[in-house]
Amino acid sequence: MQRELYTEEHEDFRETVKAFLAKEVLPHHDRWERAGIVDRSAWLAAGKQGLLGLAVPQEYGGGGEPDFRYAAVLSEEFTRAGASGLAIGLHNDIIGPYFTAFANEEQKRRWLPGFCSGELISAIAMTEPGAGSDLQGIRTSAVDQGDHYLLNGSKTFISNGILADLVVMVAKTTPEGGAKGLSLLVVERGMEGFERGRNLDKIGQKAQDTAELFFDDVRVPKANLLGTEHGAFLHLMQNLAQERLAIAVSAIAGAEYLLEITTEYVKQREAFGKPLAKLQHVRFEIAEIATECAVTRTFVDRCITELNRYALTPADASMAKWWATELQKRTADRCLQLHGGYGYMSEYPVAKAFTDGRIQTIYGGTTEIMKEIIGRSLLG
Repeated sequence: MQRELYTEEHEDFRETVKAFLAKEVLPHHDRWERAGIVDRSAWLAAGKQGLLGLAVPQEYGGGGEPDFRYAAVLSEEFTRAGASGLAIGLHNDIIGPYFTAFANEEQKRRWLPGFCSGELISAIAMTEPGAGSDLQGIRTSAVDQGDHYLLNGSKTFISNGILADLVVMVAKTTPEGGAKGLSLLVVERGMEGFERGRNLDKIGQKAQDTAELFFDDVRVPKANLLGTEHGAFLHLMQNLAQERLAIAVSAIAGAEYLLEITTEYVKQREAFGKPLAKLQHVRFEIAEIATECAVTRTFVDRCITELNRYALTPADASMAKWWATELQKRTADRCLQLHGGYGYMSEYPVAKAFTDGRIQTIYGGTTEIMKEIIGRSLLG
C-alpha cells in the first residue's frame, strides 16, 4: 500500500537527509565505530544543515516546525543507513521537548541556540546503577543550598555521555524522594565535581558514546532548574509518549530495511541448485515478515498523526513501542538466519542491524513496562 503520511515537502526533506548522510556520516562511520564516539564536527555539520532543533522556535535558532513527520523522516533514513552513532533523534525528539516546554525565557536564550547549531550536545540522565525503569528508585540527590543545589550521585548507560555539554539530570530534591520528590537540573560541561566515567563497551551502536556519570558535591545554580521543583515526574510523563513513538518509528524502519535487504539476498543466494527464494520455507518467512511489517507500519503512522494532533495517549505510544521493537528484534533474528553463515559476519548489514537494534526493547521503557502501562490503562 502507498503510504499517505508524507507530503512532497517531507520527501524533499528526506533527500536532504540522505545527502547529509552520504557526505557527513557514512564516510566516517566505520572509524567512529572503532573509536566508540563520533566527531564533534558531525554535530556542527548537522546544525549547519538545519537537522538539529527541528521543533525549536526560529527565534532561538531552530527550524520552528512542530510537525513530527520531519523527525520521523530523519529517524527512518538514519536507521536505513545504519548510522547509529550520531544520536540526533535523542537530541531532537527526546531531550529537545524538555527545553522547549519547561525552560524559562532566560534558559531558552542561553541554551537553545547552541542546541540547534550543534555547539551544545545534550544528554538526559535518568538511569542509575540501582534504578532503571523504576524512576521512583532514584538515589542521586540535590540538596537545596539557597542559591544552588548540591548534587551527589551517579548515572549509568547515558547516551551522549562523553560528548554532552548539557545533561538534563533527574535528581531527588526531597529526602523521601519518590514520584513527588524529583526535579530536573541541567548540569553543564566543566562544573566542578562533574566527572565522566568510561565510555561503555556495548554489543551494538558502538559509534554512539554511552557513559557513566559521577557527581560529587556539584554546585548546580538554581538558574539551572528545569521546570518546577519536585515536578520532574510529571514533566517526564508529558514527554515519554513522544520518546516511545520515536523509538517505534526507528524500529519499524529497521524491520522494513531488514526485510528489503533479505529479500534481495534470498533472490541471489543459491542452495540445492536454485535460489533460496524458490524454497517454500523461505517464501513463507518473507511473507510473514512482510505482513507483520505492513500491519505495524499502519499503526505507527497513525500514532504519528495522533501525536501531531496532540492526541497520542501513553497507552497507544506504549503499544507502538513494544510491538514495533519486538518486531524489529524478531525480524533481525529471522533475517540473519536466512543469510546463513554470512549473516554472522560483521561486514554484512544484517549483522550490524542485529546488534544495533537489540537495545530497542530495553531503553525508553522495557517491553515489560510497556505492557504494564497498557494493562493499567485498560484494567485500572
